[in-house]
Formats: sequence, structure tokens, C-alpha cells
Amino acid sequence: MTDSSSQNEQPHPTTLPPFRTLLDSTNWASLATACGTGEALPAALTLLTDSDPVIRESALDDALGPVTHQNSIYEATVPVALCVAALLNDPAITSGEDNPGAETQNRPTLVQLLEWLGDTAYDANDECVAIDEHHYGEGIHDEQMWAFRNARPAIFSAVHRLLGHDDADVRHTALVTAIPLIEHPLLTQHQADLADHARRLLATSTDRHRRDRVLDALKAWGHDTSALEDASDIAAREHYARLRAARASWDGNWTDGSYSDDPPF
Repeated sequence: MTDSSSQNEQPHPTTLPPFRTLLDSTNWASLATACGTGEALPAALTLLTDSDPVIRESALDDALGPVTHQNSIYEATVPVALCVAALLNDPAITSGEDNPGAETQNRPTLVQLLEWLGDTAYDANDECVAIDEHHYGEGIHDEQMWAFRNARPAIFSAVHRLLGHDDADVRHTALVTAIPLIEHPLLTQHQADLADHARRLLATSTDRHRRDRVLDALKAWGHDTSALEDASDIAAREHYARLRAARASWDGNWTDGSYSDDPPF
């Protein structure tokens, strides 16, 4: 943990250096991961551009797993995130995915990279900062989390280009990824644009996770979402409310001589 007084939001470039520049200019062996150092990360990241989608699929675990284990952010997480962002608009990461004979049933590499960036951004969002402050005191934050928060403008510069992608899966995933990124003070100006994209997603997508994310964002930005919700949204909202009530009523007391498990969430 570190005092955030020296970790204030800092301006970042609005564009990223090329992938190869980022890869070659980083001292990976000096960076901590969940399982040692980042010495093996350059090879795994490079394989994300392989022409074979099966090889890329295997490389995803090797490149991303060690830097976000159990929702934690490590020294190597931000350099990996910047490399991933630099690859988002590289045609190499979609090579072979339109081939009917490709021996893979996995989702497109581009979508998985976007999802990873989004999940990591949610692990470093304002809510996580508030939780840190609750547990450790105001102004005290995890240094690596803060490093990711400072990198959000650079990451967003690559994600933003995909909001108008021809493929709905890509543009919807890009939207969900962009939502936690624009909490950065330099990016809040994009709220109106993302709100328009959110309304279009809600008009077409049935994906529960994506609908929840964009509805929560719209509400946080002060929008009335009542006309945008369908029956499934209302049912989900009521279900979440019941779970929250169950959690709020749980006191962790002894039951029949032993501790009971928390309600499943």
C-alpha cells in the first residue's frame, strides 16, 4: 500500500507507442507477477499476433493469467495492459478466425483481450478505491492499482476506436471495457458518447452481463433508465436486490455449532 498523495492522476499520452516498442523497452524480468517475474511475458505477448488462432488462444493464458491472478494487479500488469491495448487494432490478432476450417471453438482473440482489459479496469475503478480507503484509511491505495488508473487514458485511446466496429460483439465488449476507463478525470467528457452507445446496446443485446454494466453506468451518470429496461432487466434488478438484502442480514453468527457459508453470489 502507498499514500496516494504522490500518486495523483497524471496526464498520459492519448496514443500508444507501437506494440514492439513497448515490448522491447520494458525490463520484464524485473517486474513481479503472481508466479515470479515477467521474464516469460514477451514471448507470450508476441504469440498473440500469431496467424494461428489456436496458438493465440493458448498464449492468452500465458500472457494474461500471471498478471491478474485472483483479481490482483501486479507490477507487470500495466506494461501488459499497454501492450494488449497496442494490439487491439492490429489485424494480426484476428487472423484465421473467419476460416471455417479453423480448429478452435473459442471466442475471438480481440474480444477476449478487450474483456481482460475491462475486467482489470473494473478491479481498479473508483469503487475499488473506496473499498481500499474503507479498509486501510483515506488516501491509502495499492501502488499497482494506482499505476493502472494512471494508464487509463492511454488504454482508452485504443479501446475507443473499436466502439464503432462492424462486429456487434466487438463494439459491445469495447463499450463495457470503456466504461470504467472513463472514470479518469481526463476522460469523463466521453460520457455522453458512451451513453449513446449504451442505448444502442440495450436496444439489441440480450447479454445479461453487458446489460447490467451499461445500465449501472447510465444510472451513475444521472440518466433515467426506466424506458430502456426490459422484463429481464427488471427481474435481474429484483434478484440482485434480494441478494443484497440477504447479505445485509447475514451476521456471521454461529449456527448449529458451526459457521454457515455466505449466501451464494
